[in-house]
Formats: sequence, C-alpha cells, structure tokens
Amino acid sequence: MPFIPHTKEDTAAMLGYIGLKQLDDLFVDIPAEMRPKRFDLPEGLSEHEAFSRLRDMAGKNAVDLLSFLGAGAYDHVVPAAVDALAARGEFYTAYTPYQPEASQGTLQGIFEYQTAVCRLLDMDVANASVYDGGSAIFEAAMMAVRATRREVILVDECVNPLYRNMLASLSANLPVSVRVIPHRQGSPDMAALEAALDDTTAVVVVQNPGFFGAVQDFSELFAKARAAQAKAVMLVNPVMQAVLKTPGEMGADVAVAEGQAVGMPLAFGGPYLGIMACTKDMVRQMPGRIVGRTEDLDGKTGYVLTLQAREQHIRRSKATSNICSNQGLCALRAAMHLSLLGPEGLTRTAELSMQRAREAAGALTALPGVSLYSDAPYGYEFALALPKAASGVVEALARQKIMAGVPVGRWYAGLDNVLLVACTEKTTSEHIDRLAVALATALADGLE
Repeated sequence: MPFIPHTKEDTAAMLGYIGLKQLDDLFVDIPAEMRPKRFDLPEGLSEHEAFSRLRDMAGKNAVDLLSFLGAGAYDHVVPAAVDALAARGEFYTAYTPYQPEASQGTLQGIFEYQTAVCRLLDMDVANASVYDGGSAIFEAAMMAVRATRREVILVDECVNPLYRNMLASLSANLPVSVRVIPHRQGSPDMAALEAALDDTTAVVVVQNPGFFGAVQDFSELFAKARAAQAKAVMLVNPVMQAVLKTPGEMGADVAVAEGQAVGMPLAFGGPYLGIMACTKDMVRQMPGRIVGRTEDLDGKTGYVLTLQAREQHIRRSKATSNICSNQGLCALRAAMHLSLLGPEGLTRTAELSMQRAREAAGALTALPGVSLYSDAPYGYEFALALPKAASGVVEALARQKIMAGVPVGRWYAGLDNVLLVACTEKTTSEHIDRLAVALATALADGLE
C-alpha cells in the first residue's frame, strides 16, 4: 500500500484554507480534454522482456549521423579517462553534500572544479549547483537584480534563444522586466545596448561568441554598464575561453557557461552543467554551493561549504535560489576534462575546431548562392545564408545521414534561409567534403 500521510480531514482542512472544495479544483487551469480520464497501462513485463523492449526502441535511434549541429551543444572529444574515473563508485554515487564534514572527497572535487573555472574565466569565485546554461543565465540576472535593486534586464538578441526563453519563463511571475535588444546581422547592436542603459537597468546580458558565432569584445559596453551602476553578465563557450579575451578581462560581474563542451557527451539534452563565476563583490548574491579550503585544529587541510544562502539553511523567502540538487558529478567531469587537457590541450582543441570551421566555411561558400551571413569574426560556429529555406536543406541532408546544422529561422523571424553550422576537433576534411557535396545537390534540386 502507498504511504499517504494525510487523512481525509487533513486534506479537507488544507483545501479549505486555500478556498477549494476538492482536489480536482487544483487542476482547473488544465483544459478538460488534456486531463486523462483513466490510465490505460499495459500488462507488466518481466525483466528480460522489458530489456528486450527497450533495446528494440533504442535501436530505432540513428547514432551514426555526421553532425554539424551546435547552438549550445557540441560534439567534442571527451578523454577516455573522464569516463573511467567518473564511473568509479565513490564518484558516481556521491550525492549533494548535506553533511559536508562527512563528504570531504565530494567537497574537494567541487573545490578543484571551482578553481579550474575561476582560472578559465578569470573570475574571483565559482559555484557548483546550477543545472545548465539557461538556468545559469536566469540565476545570474537575479543576482544583479538583488544587487542593484532594479528591475530591468537588458538581453542582447544574440544570446541563445533557448536560454532567453528560459529567462522569460523563469522570471514571468517576478517583478522584473526582460527587454531584448535586436541584433544587427548576427552581431550585437552595441549602440542600442549602450543607449538602453539607464537608472532602471539592473543588468545587461550578452554572449561571446554569440548565437550566430560572432566574437565580440564587450569591454566598452561593460564599462558603460558600470557607469550606469548596472551589472554585466556574459555567457561564454568554455572551450573558446582558451583563446578569447576572458569575462574577467572585459570587466564582467558574472560569467556563465554551458559546461557540456568540457566533459559531457551529447545525450538527448542532458545531464548538462551550468557554470557560474563572479567577482568578490557579487559573491553574497551567488546561489548554489561554494566550497572553501581551510585547516582543522591539527593543521590538516579540510573543505567546507561556505556562504550557504540556500533554502535548506535559511528562510525560503530569503534564499538566493531554490536550486536543490547539486551538479557534482557533471562538475567533476568538467574538472577532469580541463585537468587532462590542461591549458595547452584546451587551446589546441579550440584552435583545431576553428581551423575546421574555416575550412568548412570556405568549402560551403564556394557553392553558388551560399555566403556567410555576417562578416564578423567567428569561433568554430558560423551562420550561412542559403538561397533556399534552411529547414528544407536540413531535412534533405538528414536523409543522407548528415545533420547539416541548425535552421536559424526557428527562432529569428525573417531568417529562414540562415543555417548555423558548427565544427569541432572531431570534424575532418572528409566530413566537410561530404557536407559540401550533399549541400550542393540539395540546393541544385531546389533551384531548378
């Protein structure tokens, strides 16, 4: 029997307190046609039958596609040692450190990860607890709102649209206003961003490289934000941080990233890792867990949780965040990946990926009617302007087991012919040749 602690009297009392008569009243916002009338579940299966059924289902997935997909998730090489080490029982089964004094190994792993993030992004403090790049954007914006006590969040339209949608959703019922500043040919409109800064602005949120792949220096914009007493948040690609000017160098108050590119394989959207780091001035606004290193009474090194402004420890209304789970395993994988590659290896990864992107851009723009959407410098992702709808091209090439890229028109009105293409160190010249030949055929078929 299921354990249900509430009696009928308890349930009635709670419903009465919020002005309802029955449990179904809690679901009135769900249209009647979308509510299940009954649960038509099949008969149970044995363990062997269940595994066979799942294997058959999994076998329908195409896992041998040549991929040029990006838009926040990238097919980088993950060193074999990452899987081998992270799969050890003491790492794989470790959960969030609710009793930190008994979780020294877990805390040291988080501390090493924080150290790597701070060095990579050139920031003062990093945390470990945020789910992905989108939730990191939201949490960073809320940090700025609390710090400035202002309500307007300026967001460059070159910020990943998935993350902007998350920001809009998570802030929909909060006393803040999200204002998106339109891009200019795939690059931030710096003049418009600067002009939008005023005494109501809490933060300006940008991305580097941007969603279209363009690389920018936001130092001047961040200086203007400081002059307006607003904060600056920058979303970055962690691999590209090996070769680009860092958020710290540009003067960002908070730096965030999607950590999938360092240590996490592509796996149907997760689990991912939201990287967050900030300046010392912002540390008391930072959500999640921050691990510090200290010494015990005997002079031995120990690790402790510090600045825990979380709802488990203080009043919920005073918490900096209600994020409850710790992305410790993903953070550990990121720390292992960065440590195994080191600065030189990460730089080689970024440079080789950029070389492949330029090789691909050259081959593809040699095709009739194909050009770069923007003349801005780019990393290892770039936007192409095609002579026909990008979505149709992607569908045509998918039938040849080539994922040509991401159709930009899905999120940007009027850009149906723009295709976002990403290359990594795993991309070869043969891959690029296959893409170019298939794209040429698809375009010729549509232009006859």
